[in-house]
Amino acid sequence: MRIATWNVNSVRARLPRLLAWLSERRPDVVLLQETKCVDESFPCQPIEDLGYSVAACGQKTYNGVAILSRKKIEDVARGFPGDEEGAERRVIAATVEGVMLLNVYVVNGESVGSDKYQKKLRWMARLAELVDTYDMAREKIVVAGDFNVTFDDRDVYDPVEWREEIFCSTPEREALARILAPGLADSFRAFHEEGGHYTWWDFRTRGFERGNRGLRIDHLLLSRPALEACTGVEIDREARAGEKPSDHAPVVATLE
Repeated sequence: MRIATWNVNSVRARLPRLLAWLSERRPDVVLLQETKCVDESFPCQPIEDLGYSVAACGQKTYNGVAILSRKKIEDVARGFPGDEEGAERRVIAATVEGVMLLNVYVVNGESVGSDKYQKKLRWMARLAELVDTYDMAREKIVVAGDFNVTFDDRDVYDPVEWREEIFCSTPEREALARILAPGLADSFRAFHEEGGHYTWWDFRTRGFERGNRGLRIDHLLLSRPALEACTGVEIDREARAGEKPSDHAPVVATLE
């Protein structure tokens, strides 16, 4: 099973690129973030025409997550348990072929110390609480998405410039570590120990075009049984190149 996570930065704006990528790469499961549309407007038909089922959890203009799968999507749950009506659409969970999937779009945080930064840390604490309820020792679990946080300086093109800045601050990294604590692992680092691999490049600074000036903030976190079944994890940089791309590249894990 090939499982991908991809912040598409508007599913309707990137639909031609998404459809081409699905047709060429044929992943079994795709976890999308920042879909930016209500469920009624999600472009299901052209995706279903390629053999995928769709489970979406979206809102107008902002946020939004979705799961696409070539196999049956079961046990779909949207949002955090106990979410109030009107809560931001940032979480969707489901099971596909015995693999439990939790797709998340973590709050950006804007800048260190801001109100949105504090909101981000609170949101990540809620995610850690949810993850702590899972059976990490026995179940194949994949917690994936755009976390808007780097693990360490290997994930940063210029660690000095980004020191204690948003996406790289110590409280954010500690919050990410707490999400892993119940038994998740950063699957990418199981296969790539060296730095220089990134998943996001800022449009404003032309980071992709100017020599790989990026950050690795999109992650596939796996429970021990899932990691034992994993044979590789790759970043699809080609999907970031070309005209009108998302600012993120897909990350793809292969599970036997």
